[in-house]
Amino acid sequence: MDETNQPEVLISREEIEKQVRRLAGEISRDYHGKYPLMLGILKGSFVFLSDLVRMLQIPVEIDFVRLSSYGAGKVSSGKVRTVQGLRSNVKDRDVIIVDDIVDTGLATSYLINRLHRKKPASIRVCALLDKPSRRKADVHIDYRGIVVPDRFVVGYGLDCDEKFRDLPDICVVED
Repeated sequence: MDETNQPEVLISREEIEKQVRRLAGEISRDYHGKYPLMLGILKGSFVFLSDLVRMLQIPVEIDFVRLSSYGAGKVSSGKVRTVQGLRSNVKDRDVIIVDDIVDTGLATSYLINRLHRKKPASIRVCALLDKPSRRKADVHIDYRGIVVPDRFVVGYGLDCDEKFRDLPDICVVED
């Protein structure tokens, strides 16, 4: 952070709302007449998923999984583990994975592979933020919000060592 201890705003709350509204419109159009399962990846996606589902024009079921690859640092360990598993039956269901950010892609790829074993009808990925410069696993994002530069971002549910999730904007935390 800078000298004033205020994180630098990268994406304003107004821009976030605009992108969430756009994504909700795309999902509502694509799933008209269906009842998809929105699968949020905790903890980061909870704010995004909450806003997204309130803007949808379709009924959805919601479930969460909690994955971990960061621990307390800013750099992924590269090893993904399930902290809290899926509770819903996904067999023959349309599943939309909702993530705050696809960074290395390791967690999203891990979850997609685990879900495929349960034989859903379809799996799509919705991510508010995409950081392709850090990608280590090939992940297709069906519903992409905003591409961000290779900087550590917090706010709107994203954290740094459990801090800054409450910020309404997406901000940059420097070393």
